[in-house]
Amino acid sequence: MTSKPSTRFFPNRRTVWAHQEEGSFENLKEAALAAAASGTVASLVTTAALALLATSEGKSVFQPTNATSHWLYGEQAGRVRKLDARHTLLGYGTHHLSSIFWALPFEVWLASGRSKSPATVLRKAALTATLAALVDYGFMPKRLTPGWETVLSRRSVGVTFAAMAIGLAAGGLISRRRQP
Repeated sequence: MTSKPSTRFFPNRRTVWAHQEEGSFENLKEAALAAAASGTVASLVTTAALALLATSEGKSVFQPTNATSHWLYGEQAGRVRKLDARHTLLGYGTHHLSSIFWALPFEVWLASGRSKSPATVLRKAALTATLAALVDYGFMPKRLTPGWETVLSRRSVGVTFAAMAIGLAAGGLISRRRQP
C-alpha cells in the first residue's frame, strides 16, 4: 500500500520536488545546476563590484577578495594588497561557494512560483541578497563574515550586496531560458 503525502504538511499539495509544474525543478540535481549557474554569475558580478569599489576607496582590487580568507588567516588577510594563491584563491573560492549556497534557495523559490517575469526574478534576487546580508552581518560570528567590512566602507558593502542581487537575477534569468 502506498501512502499519499500528508495534506497537513502540504496543504496545497505543491512542493518543488514532489510535483511537476511548468518551470519547476524535477529534482535536486536540476536545482543544484541552476544554483551553480546563478551563483557563478552572482560571484563574478560581486567580485567585479568589490574590485571597482576598492579602487574607488584607494584600496587594491584584490583586498576585498583577500579579506574573505580571514576565516583562515585572520584579520590581516584584508591588508594583503597583491594577488596570491593563499589569500586571493581561498577568498574567491570561499565567496564563490557562498554565492552558490545563496543561489540554491533563490532558485528553489523561483521554481516554486508561477511568474517568471524579469521584475519577479529581480525582486526575489533582491530579497535573497538582503537575507544574505542580514545573515552574514547580523547572525554569523565575525570570523565567518565575508570580511569586506575590514577593507571597504559600509556603503560599499551594501552596494556589493545590491550587485549580488543583480548577479542572482541575471543568473536566474539565464537558468530560466535553459529550461524546456
